[in-house]
Amino acid sequence: MSRVIDKVDVICEHKADGNIIPMRFRLMNDDGVYEAYTIKGYRQILRKDVYTTPDGLTVCSRDKVYECRVLILDMYRTVRLYFNTANGIWRIAI
Repeated sequence: MSRVIDKVDVICEHKADGNIIPMRFRLMNDDGVYEAYTIKGYRQILRKDVYTTPDGLTVCSRDKVYECRVLILDMYRTVRLYFNTANGIWRIAI
């Protein structure tokens, strides 16, 4: 299982058709300083049923799940962003 962080700051683009494109996110490190990361590529995972993700989170049809490629310390890593449309909160699994 991955480490899940609640309430992540995300900059995203809202398209006219209602789709959301995540662009950047920032996390607070152990020293209390924000670190910002640019999303180099993403893929939205579309499922209509209730299921448990590989990160151990239960999501349903009102949640949007994105697999994102991010450059961290000169290495590409895949992280998952979760957006709950009911309350507007972003979570991330690293």
